[in-house]
Amino acid sequence: MNLEQRINAFEELGKFLSQFSDTNFKKLENIQYNDLFFDGFKHQIKLAEEHNGWFTTENIVFALKNWSEALTKTNLQTWLNNYNLNNVVQKKIAIVMAGNIPLVGFHDFLSVLISGHKVIVKQSSNDKHLLPYLAKYLEYVAPGLKDSIQFTEEKLTGFDGVIATGSDNTARYFEYYFKNKPSIIRKNRNSVAILTGNESEAQLKALSEDIFRYYGLGCRNVSKLFVPKNYNFDNFFKGMYHWNTIIDQAKYANNYDYNKAVYLMSEFDLLENGFLMIKEDQSYASPIATVFYEYYNSVEELKSNLELEKDNIQCVVSHQITDNEVNFGDTQNPKLWDYADGIDTIDFLITI
Repeated sequence: MNLEQRINAFEELGKFLSQFSDTNFKKLENIQYNDLFFDGFKHQIKLAEEHNGWFTTENIVFALKNWSEALTKTNLQTWLNNYNLNNVVQKKIAIVMAGNIPLVGFHDFLSVLISGHKVIVKQSSNDKHLLPYLAKYLEYVAPGLKDSIQFTEEKLTGFDGVIATGSDNTARYFEYYFKNKPSIIRKNRNSVAILTGNESEAQLKALSEDIFRYYGLGCRNVSKLFVPKNYNFDNFFKGMYHWNTIIDQAKYANNYDYNKAVYLMSEFDLLENGFLMIKEDQSYASPIATVFYEYYNSVEELKSNLELEKDNIQCVVSHQITDNEVNFGDTQNPKLWDYADGIDTIDFLITI
């Protein structure tokens, strides 16, 4: 298959996914192989939710909507026009996927196939229903991909390079296990927001999306705030309030109650509003239902400190403060060219 054919295949996948871009799934006309796949994918969404309590229909649909909007011919061409994909020697690339949010490994899957390689996927047990079904759809749309996609639950063998995502602990294992192969190894990262006290109501409401979407389980979720001395959190909590029904989700509520009890027994100072706690802490990774915060003395000093910590940070949310900042509310809407950990996946794949 040539590049244009691969782009067309993923464009068709985007059209298929557009039918699942809100919770009222709507079967559309002129979608290839729709009679064969539409009802089956509805069932896979149901299975994914039953298997993983964090994968609510709302969160799955949010992920599917983002991918349906990303997989347009214009976006795919804009992304790939920056690379020379004409002379890629086909290799087999292994992907070890995380399972913290729905389809979290899809960008790696897309990158490997769109660049002309074969892929062997080892999924997380927490997210094993959606991608194999979408891969099967791709194989119908583009039969040339049939020999390029493999899923396995066994030990990975026979691959030329690897992209692996996990915790800091598993990353050490990956680095040892894959030491003789070209690799991208991703570790824990978290996202932060810089507040000045001058944020509008709309900006703080948008920030709530960065905090609560996927229950805060993604590396692009804001888990830490940097605020000026004497910052008043009243407006911040007002901005968070429209997410108050999140406490009705049992798994989230259990985490909220547990972490609150731990903090109270440890006599930590915290502020909370019944569904979110904020605690002063220098760490970046906060527990579910908690956001850490830290005071800063000056923006310039903070920017210097964040540069030193860049290997621990995925996104910085701010308004006209830092280079490469993400707008309030946009952390969970990355473009195809927004690479995890700032590592250019396509460049890795065409030079392997």
